Amino acid sequence: MAQSLTQITQSLISADKKAQLIYAFNGTGKTRLSREFKEFIAPKNQEEEEREVEAKIKILYYNAFTEDLFYWDNDLDNDIDRKLKIQPNGYTNWAFVQQGQEPNITAHFQRYTNDKLTPSFNENFSEVRFSFERGDDSGSDFVKISKGEESCFIWSVFYSLLEQTISVLNVVEESDRESDQFDDLEYVFIDDPVSSLDDNHLIELAVNIAELIKSSTSSKLKFIITTHNPLFYNVLFNEFNNANSISGYKPRQSKKWRFEKLNDGTFTLTEQTNDAPFSYHLFLLSEIEKAINSNDIRKYHFSFLRNILEKTSTFLGYVHWKDLLPNEAEGSREGYYNRIINLSSHSKHHGEETSIIEDNDKRVLGFLIDEIKRMYSFKLTNTTIVTENGTV
Repeated sequence: MAQSLTQITQSLISADKKAQLIYAFNGTGKTRLSREFKEFIAPKNQEEEEREVEAKIKILYYNAFTEDLFYWDNDLDNDIDRKLKIQPNGYTNWAFVQQGQEPNITAHFQRYTNDKLTPSFNENFSEVRFSFERGDDSGSDFVKISKGEESCFIWSVFYSLLEQTISVLNVVEESDRESDQFDDLEYVFIDDPVSSLDDNHLIELAVNIAELIKSSTSSKLKFIITTHNPLFYNVLFNEFNNANSISGYKPRQSKKWRFEKLNDGTFTLTEQTNDAPFSYHLFLLSEIEKAINSNDIRKYHFSFLRNILEKTSTFLGYVHWKDLLPNEAEGSREGYYNRIINLSSHSKHHGEETSIIEDNDKRVLGFLIDEIKRMYSFKLTNTTIVTENGTV
């Protein structure tokens, strides 16, 4: 059902879950949703009050606007003293000046980039310079870091502040907390923090975020994370799903969504109720299974199967995807291979081509899907093939 961003915001609030994970393609409106959510929870006039250190904060958010608080002075005259300027506010002042988060920010930043790339803050934390430490007494020129490294640095600032915030809120008695600034904090909204990371660091980041969320014991603090990256989504999905009572976090405390933009400018937010993470080859697998169950198998479903085999063989390190096919009898693997090739390739004369396939080929597709899921530990489901001659 078509919804406005305000209606989607209300749906996220009414879900009342500790963690909500949203998948959406780039350009869908994730950043606009984060701003709409922020305005709903803390309108602009309240945001102005929150700029004072003593004011209490209701929402923390990381998005493109967070990155806009950091901007470069490239020293165009001398081209030597390049520095990243920081727009100060009450929260960063509390974290930098009062809490001394500089070492934690540096540690997080170097973990995701380079352990020699070192940020150096000025006294009032209004700017930061970067240099490569050589491990000796020789100096190092200040460098302008890449856009990806800059994004990692800004994320490291936010992540360090978030760690400290959760640590404060985990103290049960409000009177025992080192600050009352976060006593009213209700939401943390994280919008796509993974655009510049390689897969290894992306996985590490997802695990770190999940562990941090699971470490939060505050009953009223909730987290919303949006992403366009299937791998990041899958890792977070699994981390939330594999949570246990030891951490105090249980899978039922999370919810997964798919966020889409419609042609008329409205949006949809659809709950992901399936147990499998999002991934294109799993989507293709589900499409084949639906076709098998409804006896509506077409030639293009063999193209889907070939796509699944190619992706799986690459992941498992096989040179040829046909090596994944079952081979109980002599020559059976080659027979399956030829059948898939023939049914997933277009003929030279399009007039001769038809989407309808024979019942025997339908049985072959069902058998191959079941065997591939069994052999390579895909999640098993019950598949029934209905043909004109009965049920297989």
